[in-house]
Amino acid sequence: MTDQGKKPFVTNIEDKTLGNTLFRDTLWTGEHLQLTVMSIPVGGDIGLEVHPDTDQFLRIEQGSGKCEMGPAEDDLDFVRDVADDDIIMVPAGMWHNVTNVGDNDMKVYTLYGPPDHVPGTQHATQKDAQNDPNED
Repeated sequence: MTDQGKKPFVTNIEDKTLGNTLFRDTLWTGEHLQLTVMSIPVGGDIGLEVHPDTDQFLRIEQGSGKCEMGPAEDDLDFVRDVADDDIIMVPAGMWHNVTNVGDNDMKVYTLYGPPDHVPGTQHATQKDAQNDPNED
C-alpha cells in the first residue's frame, strides 16, 4: 500500500494489519504522527531500539510475544507477556523490544509521534530494515 499521509485517511486497521506480510509497511505519515503495520516472524523481534523524542503505541492484533523495556540497552527491567488485543505504550527515551514467542507470525500496528520513518517506508524483512540507510 502507498503511504496515504498528509491527507484524510480511513481504513480497517485490523484487516490491514492481519493482511500485511512485510516486516514494516508505513501506511500514513502526517506532520506529527505515523502509522505502520508489522509482521514479525516466529522467533523474530522488532529490534532493540530507543526513540529519544518519539512516544510509541503498539497493538498486537495476532500472536504472542515478550515485551521488554528499560532505561538502558543493557537494563531492560520491564518485561511483560503480550498477546492478541494487548497494547504497548513506549515513552520517549525508553529502550524497548518485542519478540515473537508464538507459533505464528505476530501482527502489529504502531503509531509514532513524531514520525520515525521516511514516508512510504517498506521493509520486506528485518534485515532490509537494518540495511536501510534512512533507518537509525
